[in-house]
Amino acid sequence: MVVTAVGMLTEWGQLMAAIGEDTGEETPLQVRLNGVATLVGKVGISVAGFVFGISIIFYFVGHLEGSGNSGKFKAGRTSGSDVFNSLVEIIEVAVTIVVVAVPEGLPLAVTLNLAYAMKKMIADKALVRRLSACETMGCATTICSDKTGTLTLNQMTVTKAWVGGGMRDPVVDLSSLDQDYQTVLIEGIAQNSTGSVFSAGGKEPEVTGSPTEKAALHWGLQIGMRYKEARSQSTIMQVEAFNSIKKKAGVAVIVKNTDKVHIHWKGAAEMILDLCDKVRCPENSIMEIIPEQRSHLLSVIEGMAAESLRCIAFAYMELEDAEVPAEHKLEEWKIPEGPLTLLAIIGIKDPCRSEVPEAVRRCQAAGIKVRMITGDNIVTATAIATECGILKEGDLAIEGATFRNYSDEMRAAQLPRIAVMARSSPTDKLLMVRALKELGEVVAVTGDGTNDAPALREADIGLAMGIEGTEVAKENSDIIIMDDNFVSVVRVVRWGRSVFLNIQKFIQFQLTVNVAALTINFVAAVTAGHVPLTAVQLLWVNLIMDTLGALALATERPNDSLLDNPPIGLKDPLINNVMWRNIFSQASYQVIVLLVLQFRGTDILKLNGSNADEINRTIIFNAFVFCQLFNEVNSRKLEERNVFKGLMTNWLFLGIVGATVVFQVIIVQFLNKFASTVDLSWKYWLISIAIGFLSWPIAFVVKFIPVPKKPILMMKRRRRIRKHRRQGARDDEQSTARGNVNA
Repeated sequence: MVVTAVGMLTEWGQLMAAIGEDTGEETPLQVRLNGVATLVGKVGISVAGFVFGISIIFYFVGHLEGSGNSGKFKAGRTSGSDVFNSLVEIIEVAVTIVVVAVPEGLPLAVTLNLAYAMKKMIADKALVRRLSACETMGCATTICSDKTGTLTLNQMTVTKAWVGGGMRDPVVDLSSLDQDYQTVLIEGIAQNSTGSVFSAGGKEPEVTGSPTEKAALHWGLQIGMRYKEARSQSTIMQVEAFNSIKKKAGVAVIVKNTDKVHIHWKGAAEMILDLCDKVRCPENSIMEIIPEQRSHLLSVIEGMAAESLRCIAFAYMELEDAEVPAEHKLEEWKIPEGPLTLLAIIGIKDPCRSEVPEAVRRCQAAGIKVRMITGDNIVTATAIATECGILKEGDLAIEGATFRNYSDEMRAAQLPRIAVMARSSPTDKLLMVRALKELGEVVAVTGDGTNDAPALREADIGLAMGIEGTEVAKENSDIIIMDDNFVSVVRVVRWGRSVFLNIQKFIQFQLTVNVAALTINFVAAVTAGHVPLTAVQLLWVNLIMDTLGALALATERPNDSLLDNPPIGLKDPLINNVMWRNIFSQASYQVIVLLVLQFRGTDILKLNGSNADEINRTIIFNAFVFCQLFNEVNSRKLEERNVFKGLMTNWLFLGIVGATVVFQVIIVQFLNKFASTVDLSWKYWLISIAIGFLSWPIAFVVKFIPVPKKPILMMKRRRRIRKHRRQGARDDEQSTARGNVNA
């Protein structure tokens, strides 16, 4: 082995430099969650501080005669231990309010949601390497997809062939061609290939290699090539591997019988044709390619491309002895690229996957622009894109070189209309990803080659192909599509939106509990001097709200209706108007009912006896818990009125709700001292359940109330901005007028 370069001078080093380091940017959901958690935490701490202050004042100074702790402290008569115990109770309640208010369950909910989605996505042929990519995919506004293997089946076969001066059936009978012509053509097919043909025991030959190489070798076998024999008749001198920029591969061979040196080139038909000045005819004559014939050959290529065929041309040249370098100079020798003699043009069909057009249509209905980036020529790319439904009226199909040469302004202006980029290099792909991100798009990119790694890393979501993808591509991706199918990409989008929606459901559920608990404790503390829910009771509610609620609502599976809405905008609020409507309606109901029980419960329920207050407080606690359980079912659907749809198939959700009810019975009936409760009769249990049940009809009715689609807070902010601008404009006019007067 000869080492020609190390470090940053190698292809690998340059690739790694292009990939760069991870910037550690937060995902859109993380940014939103930080804002919600901070806001709710501040409100909770403020309420806890206020309740603490009011409770201290009531304890030492007193309130109305005989209410709560008013005047409980008596100077000179209350012992120090009593004061200490009372202060501990007050601090305990305040700390508990903070614990309930601070949404520490949000990170848990997000992690559970993402982990559950990641596990289930494996069944949908998607392996998630980075958890946050699940939710980012829900924000995707454009998908830049490869063609081969992703939109197509990657099962290539030669369906058309131009050989010996005219179009022929792909299974060409070469008997009409001169023997030398046949030998040279088969030599080019066999030697200028990275694939191989294996045959043993009379079985059908097995062809290996890339899909294009396999198609070319299969065609060679069909026209009579004996692979081992063809390879044995010449010796390879030098090889130039396929280059994604030049779109061709070459080989130099010495023919053993004649010692002649043949240079064979194979690649994109129009590029090989540019290097040709002659064409070989059936009778073994070689003719100059005149302009009319070149135009005819170009029309042959375009005709094949218009039928969605990938066009490959075979050409060769024979070197004179003087042009062949000495053996010691072979390592530095570069294979000549022309002038060549054209041998054949073949059209390779890679059928579009039958399910892709519908998947593309679903993406477009979901507000996602699908773009195709391919190395094929523009005619083939346009035909495939049209067949898949990617290229529509008004869209543009351009070549990578054209896109590369655009100015920044021109690129930004044309990019929204570009649906196809043909003859593109990995650099062009990276350039498109960066340009789209600069326009504010959330970009998902598919890739399979090592050179796709920079684009996969640069994109918001990198999707590597699991079958054809290289290890480098997979290492730099966020999600691996295990079946290389575009339909699986659409399923990932659906899961991404489901993750975001499930987190919204949990936040709605959690904020309803927060608003209700904080309001009840705040009002009770201000008016009565004590809170109705003890520390243990609040912590149990917190457990229902955070851990169990997150687990229950995280397991809602996605459905196709998620693709009927536009992508989740990067600047869209996490809590939308629909959620605010649901939160305040349920919280208001809970606050009103429970405060009525707090102040008038003993009279309304006709409670008598020494433990009437304890029974009333237990009913308040029990009713509050059942309100959360029934509201947990409401939270399954933010806008749909039928909250029971799919409920019976979600066994985990039903199990969590059932387990919560069992624990609630144990806490109320058996853990009286620990939870500060008393035994309740079946009548009071029914009252508690009925109070919770009423949240269902309330939620059903409330969903008839229309809300504006634009976030209310954003609308207010925009009105303030417009008012500020109008005021600024008036000030400018007044200052201009004063200036004119002074002048």
